[in-house]
Amino acid sequence: MTTRIRWINPLGVTGFDQPIADTIAAVKEPDTEVEVVSLALPEPIAHVEYRAYEALTYGEIVRLAYEGGRSGYDAMVIGCFYDPALKEAREVSGEMVVVAPCMAAVQVALTLANRFSVIIGRRKWEEQMTECVRANGAGHNLASMRSIDMGVEQLQADHKETERRIIEAARLAVREDHAEAVILGCTGEYGFHDVVQREVGVPVIDAVCAPFKLAEHMANLKRRMGWRPSRVHSCESPPMHEIERFGLFRQRPAIANTIVIPAGARRTAAAAAE
Repeated sequence: MTTRIRWINPLGVTGFDQPIADTIAAVKEPDTEVEVVSLALPEPIAHVEYRAYEALTYGEIVRLAYEGGRSGYDAMVIGCFYDPALKEAREVSGEMVVVAPCMAAVQVALTLANRFSVIIGRRKWEEQMTECVRANGAGHNLASMRSIDMGVEQLQADHKETERRIIEAARLAVREDHAEAVILGCTGEYGFHDVVQREVGVPVIDAVCAPFKLAEHMANLKRRMGWRPSRVHSCESPPMHEIERFGLFRQRPAIANTIVIPAGARRTAAAAAE
């Protein structure tokens, strides 16, 4: 049976879609179909390094969760390490599992080590990412946040320089902060974890692969074990009569670009604008 997973790049530009689709295509299981989408936002937001930018993406993320849960998707990944709108999206996702990079990377790191450090792009990110780590119950396991002084749009501009800075920061995290694992704290840091892991000698968790593989795993557990999102107490979904009375979710999610990786494929199909 085919597993269907949707990956959201919560941006108003499409430039990250193909590279992230290629990264996912290299690690997905043969029976998994993946849809990578970016948002058709009114403004061309190229990153969400600021909380104000991030907040502008929430509505479409929630719409995609609502629509995905009613369109046969098994899981959805919100592709930003701030985990934007994760709880809001999960509240309306039906039986579709919703995951995000910080919560997934922390889970993986704590399976492999007791203490971890996060390699962040800019010092600006530290407070919010620390909040996210704490919200996932791992504040006491956080050894450090190490900045490489690069914004999201710089991370892939000079591959060798980014690699050099990540390796340097990871070495300092292990040597000085006593980190036993390292998390790459941005989905824009794709493509670096293999070489950093070889150079530093500890597990290095990629922020694209970790949430995607968790989504695959949870989709499988949903089928085999019946483990679906809870819908009681704090996890209660909005009542359908209110959704209908308020006229919510009648508008389709605003998708700018879609790349489909078919089941059985290890290469991405061409992008198709909707």
